[in-house]
Amino acid sequence: MRDDTDGQGLAWTDPSCPVARTVDLVGDRWSLLIIRDAMDGARSFTDFQRRTGIARNILTERLRKLTAHGLIAQVDAPSGRRRLYVLTEAGKELFPVIVTLRQWGERHAFEAGETHSVLVDGDGARVPDLLPVAADGSPLTSDTTSVRRAT
Repeated sequence: MRDDTDGQGLAWTDPSCPVARTVDLVGDRWSLLIIRDAMDGARSFTDFQRRTGIARNILTERLRKLTAHGLIAQVDAPSGRRRLYVLTEAGKELFPVIVTLRQWGERHAFEAGETHSVLVDGDGARVPDLLPVAADGSPLTSDTTSVRRAT
């Protein structure tokens, strides 16, 4: 691991790789679950703790990290008595990532017939599988793409 940092003390695993940098920011279990729950309406520290079961000290650290890196912001509650957490635009842009992880999990993390939650659209229909496509609309896979390394 190189000791390149983002100016806030985060050492990048692989400074030139967008996947590695993303995993450094949100790749741990708790950060992704916090993002997931924020997308599903969690706003308060208590909401996140109740939904995830995460220890208070870990939740505090993850919320601090997600806030420092611009994925979540703190806002005053309407009552003015506490602070709430909301997704920023950058946090909201993780939606396709969460959907893709969910859909992969539906296919590979459950036994046949095992019950699980389902993501539905505003009309109650199951969200169709997200699949990357080329400019011409043809499906893309790891066999049909390659990475152009930074020079």
